[in-house]
Amino acid sequence: MELVGEYDKWTEEDFQRANAKRKELGITFDCTAGLKHGVSNPADREVLLAELRKALTIMERIECPSMILLSGDRIPDMSREGQHQSCIDTLKAAAAIVEGKTINGERVRLLLETIDPEENPKYYLTSIAEALEIVEMVNHPQVQLLYDFFHEQIANGNLIAKLKKSIPHLGLVHIADVPGRHEPGTGEINYQNIFRKLAELNYTGIAAMEFRPSGDPVAQLRAAREMALQAAREGMGNKASSA
Repeated sequence: MELVGEYDKWTEEDFQRANAKRKELGITFDCTAGLKHGVSNPADREVLLAELRKALTIMERIECPSMILLSGDRIPDMSREGQHQSCIDTLKAAAAIVEGKTINGERVRLLLETIDPEENPKYYLTSIAEALEIVEMVNHPQVQLLYDFFHEQIANGNLIAKLKKSIPHLGLVHIADVPGRHEPGTGEINYQNIFRKLAELNYTGIAAMEFRPSGDPVAQLRAAREMALQAAREGMGNKASSA
């Protein structure tokens, strides 16, 4: 399960209840988001880093090892080059905060995500290609790329070619189809090919189902999981036959 800062107003009893229930159900909190500031505005850097330090204490309490970071909006009087460099500098500073830290046996990871311009016309970082360039420049194993196929399909397309380039720095993928953000198989993205390619590229992370189900949520989550597993088996078979 992924979170979006739902714990901000939890009481001590809420934390105890959530931890007890997730352990009872065998659920892990894989990732969270919800920091109020982005990495592309240098004026927000120290506030963002303070937010991250505070969030780390909560992540430890709920055994959640990953945090999604966003760029924030474009700054009218600042060049793209300036905001690009701010992303790099802020992520380097954030990497220093999580350097060597682990939660529940996993190293803490910071995941940089893009958002498509239709969802947020003001957002700065809309391209996986630029996000990958930023992560490569940060050059820290605990700073990785979050590849959201829904956002990238709307913004730029050409998903698999960029997936191949991203794999050395890929920390998480988000799954939803276009249009409508519904379950895979309802739109224009060929998720069977994407899941096959993820297996061929030895991706071992989580595929987060971030879609709005068009029908029964449990049934469609199960169907999406089976699609991913079947395609991954095919991908591994393709890899073995070509070896």
